Amino acid sequence: MAKTNKFSLKNVDLWYNNFQALKNINMNIPSNEITAFIGPSGCGKSTLIKSMNRMNDLVEGCKITGSIMLDDESIHGHIDVNALRKRVGMVFQKPNPFPMSIFDNIAYGPRTHGIKSKFKLNDIVEKSLRDAAIWDELKDRLKKSALSLSGGQQQRLCIARALSVQPDVLLMDEPTSALDPISTAKIEELVINLKKDYTIVIVTHNMQQAVRISDNTGFFLLGEMIEYGDTQQIFSAPSDKRTEDYITGRFG
Repeated sequence: MAKTNKFSLKNVDLWYNNFQALKNINMNIPSNEITAFIGPSGCGKSTLIKSMNRMNDLVEGCKITGSIMLDDESIHGHIDVNALRKRVGMVFQKPNPFPMSIFDNIAYGPRTHGIKSKFKLNDIVEKSLRDAAIWDELKDRLKKSALSLSGGQQQRLCIARALSVQPDVLLMDEPTSALDPISTAKIEELVINLKKDYTIVIVTHNMQQAVRISDNTGFFLLGEMIEYGDTQQIFSAPSDKRTEDYITGRFG
């Protein structure tokens, strides 16, 4: 089956005032695969992922040129930003549940998109928590505060919250960096299971994580994408010396 691309980026440059954070990024991100962005801190990975659902619009002095297409439609064209963020969900490095009940955390998004029926919301909450592999742990505690959960549970709750509005894409900015190894393993297993229904882009500092879960890997350095391709190929036979130096631990 031919791959379809969920995102296509062409000649993307991004500035924060006078600082150029992204330089001429060109890449296609295939549907229903996991694409990992690796590279040292400050190399543009998070900036790029935040450009894919226009989170950078919120940053003063941010200017972006080039084109970012989602399903062949420009995300900077006539598309409404709220509609874009419904299609392209985001999970952050630190779990950030809202200070409300577990149920209300998940129901929040659907409610803002006009779903009021208790019956429908019950269904969405259960499905989202099941998809995030945490329903069995939480089903008897839905009225409890989300802040009472462990870090790993909070992060899976945040994934469930992102899934509750039925996005096409899940962007994950170092989703396991604040978690212990057991929670990390649960999230990795979850991410692999989710790719049948979603396109996933993950920023990670953990190169073993990229190897374990991703289909494609992009290596970034100082705002440039140095190399991008099949994960196994990038890690076993990188074509650029800088990629090789990074993944073998010579720098970074």
